[in-house]
Amino acid sequence: MFEAVAVEPEPTRAELVKDLQARIRRMQRSRLDTHELPAHPALSPLLPGGALMAGSAYAVTGSTTLALGMLQAPSAAGAWCAVVGMPDLGVGAVAGLGIDLERLVLVPQPGRQWLAVVSALIDVVSVVLVRPPASPGEAAASRIAARLRRREAVLVAIGEWPRATAALAIGDSSWTGLGAGFGRLTGRQVTVSSTASRSGRPAARRLWLPGPDQALSPVTQNIGRRSSPSVH
Repeated sequence: MFEAVAVEPEPTRAELVKDLQARIRRMQRSRLDTHELPAHPALSPLLPGGALMAGSAYAVTGSTTLALGMLQAPSAAGAWCAVVGMPDLGVGAVAGLGIDLERLVLVPQPGRQWLAVVSALIDVVSVVLVRPPASPGEAAASRIAARLRRREAVLVAIGEWPRATAALAIGDSSWTGLGAGFGRLTGRQVTVSSTASRSGRPAARRLWLPGPDQALSPVTQNIGRRSSPSVH
């Protein structure tokens, strides 16, 4: 004898997006009412206008820590942020960079619906960091761009992003703290280059990413170091 079991249909994409938006709205109190968001002091010289412009997208290649550093100042100012598509992200590392976990939404594995999830988050948070599973393409990037402008939000993409306001990338890298086969890594120095889409003129700056105090900061002097370009 068989017993009939009712199987509920899987929620549609629209239902998932609506539920995500509702949950975030219940958690957050407000968005920042401004046309620009603050940038970390170490990063502001690399950004057009020295800030994150509302309605804009930024691309970061070569370092997850650098991408997360783009969220630090907005988060400290009270903005809600979201991270999409980073299942291996450690919450401790996020908190160590000064990002407020109480105003952070994590969507580790959005799957094929990552574009819909990002769109939903843009409606309710100020900054969205995403690692796309593939290149978004011009059409998808254009839809996201229109949504960013309408909601005055900011997108930070790990990897290339079409028509990004600025593209930041890691150049040479070195670690401090190691001697001749002994010692402990205490900090990492990197050269960060930035190219703005409008001017096309690159800028570069030497940064601690992170420094001995685990913070992001400009390098004011070089100390003993050991090259390690493959560590991000």
